[in-house]
Amino acid sequence: MDTEFTPVDIKEFFGEETQTEDSQDTGIVVFSERQQQLVQELREKLGGINYTRFDKFEKRIQDLKNLAAAIAKFPSLLERADLTGGSRTPNSLIDSLINSKRDGDTTLQLPSKATLGKGFLVAKLHTFASLERLSKQADENSKLSNALHNETISMMFLLLAEDVYLNLIKDSNIPVDLRRQLALSLLLLWEHRADQNISDISPVLQSVWTARTRLAPAFGTMMGTSELIMISFQLDENWSDFIKTKLSEPDVNQAMEEFLFGLSYEQISKLKSILREKKISAIGRDEVSSFLGEAVTTDVSEDYRDFFQQYSVRRDNARARRRLHIPGPHNTLEDHFISYIMERNIEKQKKDADSLINH
Repeated sequence: MDTEFTPVDIKEFFGEETQTEDSQDTGIVVFSERQQQLVQELREKLGGINYTRFDKFEKRIQDLKNLAAAIAKFPSLLERADLTGGSRTPNSLIDSLINSKRDGDTTLQLPSKATLGKGFLVAKLHTFASLERLSKQADENSKLSNALHNETISMMFLLLAEDVYLNLIKDSNIPVDLRRQLALSLLLLWEHRADQNISDISPVLQSVWTARTRLAPAFGTMMGTSELIMISFQLDENWSDFIKTKLSEPDVNQAMEEFLFGLSYEQISKLKSILREKKISAIGRDEVSSFLGEAVTTDVSEDYRDFFQQYSVRRDNARARRRLHIPGPHNTLEDHFISYIMERNIEKQKKDADSLINH
């Protein structure tokens, strides 16, 4: 995935010196270089086809840039800022994130730029979903629409990453140096609405999700778990290493089951108990609701919105268990994987630094 980003300068939108898109800078990454190429390719296809459609396309892109320009007026999270309530520095913000004991929704405790930037990212995600639909209408070639689809999914993972970082930063079981690194990554994500860590991780999680949607696990025996593990070793070295290293840990194993079966830990435990009592080895997806006595959705699509919705349910359940000190996974599978990758990166940086010192 491309790592060169194209910032946008607020001067372009407020009557100052005209600049090209490649030289603009608001702090927020409006389009990566790859995204800019895709937008331009679609612009060229639409320009000669339908003026009305082309005009709406251009207005949507401009609205997105204007939104980024407005958010850029808020104080940077990476510099010292003198606010009405006192001064703020990146270190003081990191300390407040790490030391926060607040439960529940922390929206009102977060910097304005963080909250506004999340809205920008949702608007950008919706924009690219619309561009994908436009590309299908403008060109029968699926290459462009597939590329726009992949960019849309990468934005969904940025939304997910923000939640994951906030979860992990508050976890006192994680070493403080890793929590500080996570907090710094969160500040960078808030400032730029881009994240190199997630750019590397999202294709892996997307592949795992795609594999998960194509499995038909046997509920009760949980045979689908072994199927996913076998597929995992063909996906990515980081993912297979994570599975080999961490799956034996109860919280990771339980989080994996929730991810795979689309059921909560509590529902899985109840289902296993019922099947043991009835001496039934396994049941299909369509039988789960009748056995549990409640309507549950176990089928999933490859739609990125389904991914995020199911993740958010697992996230909320994990937070509740952690807060109430009850059994079950206290972190999602995504929490565990991203924490694992970040920890490995820190270890590698330390080894590289030690190697330089020793030489």
